[in-house]
Amino acid sequence: MRSLTALLIIVLIAAGSGSEPKSRAAMISGGAFTPLYGVEKSDQTLLVNPFAIDRYPVTNKDFLDFVTNNPAWAPGNQRDLLSDSNYLKHWEVRSKVYAPLDEDLNRPVVHVSWFAAADFCASRGGRLPTVLEWEFVAAASETSHNASRDPVFVQQLLKWYSRPSGGTNQIPEIGKSAPNAWGVHDLHGLVWEWTADFNSVFVAGDNRREGEELKNLFCGAGAASGTDKANYAAFMRYALRNSLKGRYTTANLGFRCAYDNETSTNNPKAGGKDL
Repeated sequence: MRSLTALLIIVLIAAGSGSEPKSRAAMISGGAFTPLYGVEKSDQTLLVNPFAIDRYPVTNKDFLDFVTNNPAWAPGNQRDLLSDSNYLKHWEVRSKVYAPLDEDLNRPVVHVSWFAAADFCASRGGRLPTVLEWEFVAAASETSHNASRDPVFVQQLLKWYSRPSGGTNQIPEIGKSAPNAWGVHDLHGLVWEWTADFNSVFVAGDNRREGEELKNLFCGAGAASGTDKANYAAFMRYALRNSLKGRYTTANLGFRCAYDNETSTNNPKAGGKDL
């Protein structure tokens, strides 16, 4: 009897650990979408396949758990090529290890590089969302799955983006705002977020010449003009992404993870129209 009980406990623990990331995620059914950039003149829309995405940004508590299990990502370790000198600079040494302040545990983690964010998501069985996926979900208001051309919604985004941001004590905790129509919180108004192909739309000459191993991920098809010149909020997001490099960290840049649908062919490295 004891052995049967023990086996049942093990099965329940295994089932819970495997389903934990998806339980935090919202299922996105996908559909046709016209992003601000990345659309050829001959195309009207791009296809977003079904996928799942975290309902909330990754918090300092989440990332602390990750660093505890992956000490190579602790501040001060040999990650110079994968993060800049400001990596997790808002954490402090406590009991000889780096950790966030208690009041920051439920705030989005910032000062993390693309490489750290991607490794975190991989540890959860996920990945960073593509630009197209992120923009698709972020276009939703509280009542509409696509409010990207709603002037009231766009103005609300601009009001959020116009607020000054600084240290982590100015970043609210997650989940304080209402979810959008997909059930996803905090895509706007807290922090900017990493995407898998974060600067794949605008391509500079320097990117083509550097010959880095990851250039195919960071550089993709360029676009000459936006599809909606009134959507300045979206332009700000694309401009910010294009200013980044994978090892950069800032005080207002965090991330969340995405997860492939079992029948989806979404690919964070894909450069084609059918994502």
